[in-house]
Amino acid sequence: MAKASVDYDVVIIGAGISGINFAYRLQERNPHLSYIILEGRHEIGGTWSLFKYPGIRSDSDLYTFGFPWRPWTSNNSIALGDSIVNYVRESASMFGIDKRIQYNTQVETANWSSQEKAWTASVKVNGKTEQKIKSRWMLYCTGYYDYHNPLATVIPGIENFKGKVVHPQFWPEDLNYEGKNMVIIGSGATAVTLLPVVAEKASHVTMLQRSPSYLLSQPREDAVERFARKWFPIWMAYKIIRAKWLVGSFLFVSYCTYFPAGAKRLVKKATKAQLPLDFKMDPHFEPKYNVFEQRLCFCPDGDFYQCLREGKGSISTGVIDTVTENSIKLKSGEELNPDIIVTATGLKLLIAGGIKITVDGTPYDPSEKFFWKGVMLEDLPNAAYVIGYVDASWTLGADATAQMVCRIMKQMAKEKVIEVVPRLSDDERANMKEKPVLRLTSTYISVGKRQLPKAGDRGQWAPRSYYFQDILMAWYGNIKSGMDWVK
Repeated sequence: MAKASVDYDVVIIGAGISGINFAYRLQERNPHLSYIILEGRHEIGGTWSLFKYPGIRSDSDLYTFGFPWRPWTSNNSIALGDSIVNYVRESASMFGIDKRIQYNTQVETANWSSQEKAWTASVKVNGKTEQKIKSRWMLYCTGYYDYHNPLATVIPGIENFKGKVVHPQFWPEDLNYEGKNMVIIGSGATAVTLLPVVAEKASHVTMLQRSPSYLLSQPREDAVERFARKWFPIWMAYKIIRAKWLVGSFLFVSYCTYFPAGAKRLVKKATKAQLPLDFKMDPHFEPKYNVFEQRLCFCPDGDFYQCLREGKGSISTGVIDTVTENSIKLKSGEELNPDIIVTATGLKLLIAGGIKITVDGTPYDPSEKFFWKGVMLEDLPNAAYVIGYVDASWTLGADATAQMVCRIMKQMAKEKVIEVVPRLSDDERANMKEKPVLRLTSTYISVGKRQLPKAGDRGQWAPRSYYFQDILMAWYGNIKSGMDWVK
């Protein structure tokens, strides 16, 4: 890269899983580049630091959700939020990444100057001190939801309720639910996680769902993992276990994609085996969509189903008619009487952490642009936006992005290029059909899809498919097609 008056070669926004992984790849692949991580909050960890609701845990296995360069060595494939934060913190400390993080630094605007060939980030430190930071590259490791505002959901009459109403994203640390009747509105991963945990203290917990989701029980440690740990050295056992999760998950998702009817039968059969004998599948466990058209929920060692079998928890399926001072009335005539209502109704999508992006002073709207190889955005120079998978571990997609960008940076240095920017050809602009970046039909995705960048139906603009293809693309794929390289 050509020399310029910049503070850092690279600015990474966000000190969660994606940001820490990107920093490691930079140190590993591009050690000559200087970088800083700007974190808006007071600590490392991203999502796992923000959410404090009881029992928060990963919704995918830690052997692939964890960093490939720092093995997850616990026997539990699904981990609690605190364990994940500690793992990320320790990983950053081991490689000196923690010393590159500037906390309580909120990036408000980011402008690319074509004249300077540089980004200028305008930030606020501790909510007041304004600072400008210049860099050659801007890496958005901000996730895809709003940290400050949950998804606005219309629940008729909720304002009438005299009890406590709680959203999991902002769980009060002093909330006392012991001996209380609770209703969790929602059927996604958060609701599935909360129910068995709060049921340990609450009098009774009901999960109220408008429509059902698929839910599979997953052992915290299976026979393959126990065998690998018993008979192989630690380093080899980790590789075997990680390979098992990579290949097994890929085969399962592929089966669900190409044989949806068979996948439905398989999941429903597994579900029925976990339920109480007198429990009716319909309507509580009869989703109208195919497996993986929405997120597939997992519960470790079947804790959700155990809660139902023991009578501590229950499920109601229906549409809310209204909420009164002390009850929830459904259109079916059923009435619930909670002391506490938890609105686990989804996240509000937000791209790039809400940062106002401009190119030469002109506002840039990511939702109007196409994703190049799921890594960079059309017409946005020297910038990458990290997004993971919805049917596999997030970190797999984040790492594929990091490795591709590091490869681009290395090639830029070799060719003395100072700017790369994805561009649509006239033919592509005229004939390409739009496709969603995230292939989910979940409510929060459907509501917020206008916030997301677009994918196309061809070439480098097509949405991501699966990890093995993406990592090979990062290592060996064409990084020139659809991209302007400017010296």
